[in-house]
Amino acid sequence: MLGVIVNVITVIIGSCVGLLLKKGIPERVSNAAMTGLGVCTLYIGISGSLCGGNVLIAIAAIVLGVITGTLLNIDGALNRLAEKVEKGFGKKKGNVPIAEGLISATLIFCVGSMTVTGSIQAGLTGDCSVLYTKATLDLVSSAMLASSLGVGVLLAAVSVLVIQGALVLLSELIAPLMSAGAINEMTCAGSLLIILLGTNLMGISKFKVADYLPAIIYAPLIHNLVPFLAKIADFIK
Repeated sequence: MLGVIVNVITVIIGSCVGLLLKKGIPERVSNAAMTGLGVCTLYIGISGSLCGGNVLIAIAAIVLGVITGTLLNIDGALNRLAEKVEKGFGKKKGNVPIAEGLISATLIFCVGSMTVTGSIQAGLTGDCSVLYTKATLDLVSSAMLASSLGVGVLLAAVSVLVIQGALVLLSELIAPLMSAGAINEMTCAGSLLIILLGTNLMGISKFKVADYLPAIIYAPLIHNLVPFLAKIADFIK
């Protein structure tokens, strides 16, 4: 868990630096920075989406994910939680909603091969080198994100702790299911959500990205089911 703890600390430090910088940035500059951040987020999403090897898996994961998320109303639940937190922080007019910062940062910090492979490697062998590298990258990313998205990025440190911590603790159970192909499909699905985030940050759209989150779970599951379904199809023939 040492690698996870280091990663959480770097996110907290980076976010605090970004929040301090945010206080001295005029609103027009902050809005311009938000658009720039949206463009960079689009780039991250597009790059990651190319990892997938089967477009049908991505389509199925996204469709099943948003259906599940909408039925569970994940976006509504997160926004209700964020409203309570915002009252505690005394949210002012013009600030970015905490839920938006939390969801955006969580996806950027926790979607990708480094999160999964690094956590599983740390859990199985105790080697935290990948997580240390990721922590360094997240230190810079969290500062940039917090300067535009606010305190929600700081709260994403909890997401990093929960998600990566769970992967480390469950590494022996997860490892057989998380082949390179499964990780790539998960990265692809998650990156498609990051693309949606990018368009939101640029003001182009208002997607309820949280409702799409189950797609990240569906992608590796579907990948692992494809060979099994193929065998059934061959048997029927």
